[in-house]
Amino acid sequence: MAGTGTDVEDSIAAVAGQTVPALLARNAAEFGERPAITSAPDAAGTTVTLSWAELRERAAEFSEGLVALGLEPGDRLLTMMSSRIEHWVADYGAQHARAIPCTAYATLSTEQIGFVGRHSAAPIVILEGRAEIERWQPVLADLPDLRHVVVVEEAESAVTGQRAHGKQFLPFSAVAAIGRERLAANRGIFEQRWRGIGPEDPVGMMYTSGTTGDPKGVVLSHRNVLYEAAVIDRITSIEDFPETIAYLPLAHIAERELSLYGSVVKTAHIHLCPDPRQVVGALGRVHPGGLFGVPRVWEKLAAGVQGLLRMAEPGRREAFEQAHALTLEAFDLQAAGKQVPQDLAEAVAEADRTVLAPVRAMLGLDKLTRATSGAAPISVETLRFLNGLGIPLMEVWGMSETSGAATCCTPEANRVGTVGKPVPGVDLKIAEDGEVFVRGPILLSGYLQPDGTVASPLDADGWLATGDVGTLDADGFLTITDRKKELIITSGGKNIAPTLIESHLTTHPAVGFAVAIGDRRPYVTALIVLDPDTVAPGTPETQAAETQAAVKQAVENANAKLSRAEQVKRYTVLPGPWTPDTGEVTPKLSLRRRVITERYAEVIDAMYDEDEPDADQ
Repeated sequence: MAGTGTDVEDSIAAVAGQTVPALLARNAAEFGERPAITSAPDAAGTTVTLSWAELRERAAEFSEGLVALGLEPGDRLLTMMSSRIEHWVADYGAQHARAIPCTAYATLSTEQIGFVGRHSAAPIVILEGRAEIERWQPVLADLPDLRHVVVVEEAESAVTGQRAHGKQFLPFSAVAAIGRERLAANRGIFEQRWRGIGPEDPVGMMYTSGTTGDPKGVVLSHRNVLYEAAVIDRITSIEDFPETIAYLPLAHIAERELSLYGSVVKTAHIHLCPDPRQVVGALGRVHPGGLFGVPRVWEKLAAGVQGLLRMAEPGRREAFEQAHALTLEAFDLQAAGKQVPQDLAEAVAEADRTVLAPVRAMLGLDKLTRATSGAAPISVETLRFLNGLGIPLMEVWGMSETSGAATCCTPEANRVGTVGKPVPGVDLKIAEDGEVFVRGPILLSGYLQPDGTVASPLDADGWLATGDVGTLDADGFLTITDRKKELIITSGGKNIAPTLIESHLTTHPAVGFAVAIGDRRPYVTALIVLDPDTVAPGTPETQAAETQAAVKQAVENANAKLSRAEQVKRYTVLPGPWTPDTGEVTPKLSLRRRVITERYAEVIDAMYDEDEPDADQ
């Protein structure tokens, strides 16, 4: 059941004036023995668990170590590592130092690493190990503000005491040891420092794709993220001390909100799953009460169940289909705001007990009471299939700038095809051109500027232009219909600027036009039209071998400059040329994306019909 208006007000009041370090101190004092975070199993199946008291102490030690290295209030701490306990320790440690922690996507190219390193002006970066060091090495000389590189996997990287381009390399454990000594000598300084943090101070920053391809640093406050956690807590009825799985990168707003901020509010037990491809196995170990997934996760889950059904004996398959149909019938009535007849409710309960519940238990979803999908649109078919399985899947909508969900469906208000109603305290309006504007306490403090200041993008009345186009129905449900800004959002939730990919492709003389495809798709593909002044137009079958080689080289050159999520996994060369007369481009030779995707829909679909290549979700 969703929380009542009073419940929501109480939850918001409970975090008013609070900060993440203050709540972490509360958890350590009142629930210190409860588990806070458990590592992923190693090769032998062994895990490490820290209690809330232990997690706070580790964060305190590392915080003092960072201060000893010269990290000052307002400085940015840039991190590039997977979901491991040290990531939480580093993030909380930077917060206690009154610095601004930021996680960079592990898939960034070296060129992109250079940009975020310069833009953040981070004096300290934390890298996981050898692979990350090798990708940072080429740009270290171009990062004048960077003084220290802290490495987690010190045994593999062998960096103790080394210097490169004027940067000191230190092992993570050494920084913690420095802090441990400082805490032992004068703990009061640490406690006094974090107590000076206020609700409006920065809690963290995320780099999100801009429409031009240059990332923007989204700075959020403690008030932003704790308000978001409070309202989601009540409208989705999160139990105290929940068991959760952290499988998305901490560069993603959803994982930061759920596992760094919301977990402190609810004193959760976080189970780490660094590889999203292993999330199904983690579900079987943890049996969480809630799960957020990007559409690709839910699509794979639904496909897995459907695959099992195809292999099941006819009797079991028929029983499942009947139970699924009954559950969907009741779901559709509830979604329409209608009463479920008692005989149908009883039939659904029996079908669930005998048929559907065992399937959910096999998947590790038997305790799931809240399941949400966001970051990209999910298909109605997938959403209905999983609800018919008894998985209460609902869509949410938001962005880094809104601290996560700005709208949310609930069990009592789950209108399929919409992203729900605004969360309490948040207002929406639709501009004349259809763009969605949002206002409320979850909106970012601003974007980090090159000079270190933070500039707010809000207008004089506090509204944020989201770049999404949508409609509000008479009951207040929001439907996202398009995007005003040119961004691809993959089914894995990655925000990608197509213009960046296309500009890299068209730098090759053989490529006249390039169109990056991938919206609501699992990976990026490209349509390529040859430059008629460089090579003769034709079809892939008739082009000379040298032309094919040139296009292949163009794609390889572009991919070398892109993050893994942005890289073109497949491409098709189309006959050209494209001109304003043929309709694919404007008189200014800008791409008419809607025309292109409609005209070449079959070609595009064909690039996704084969087995999926390795893609970062």
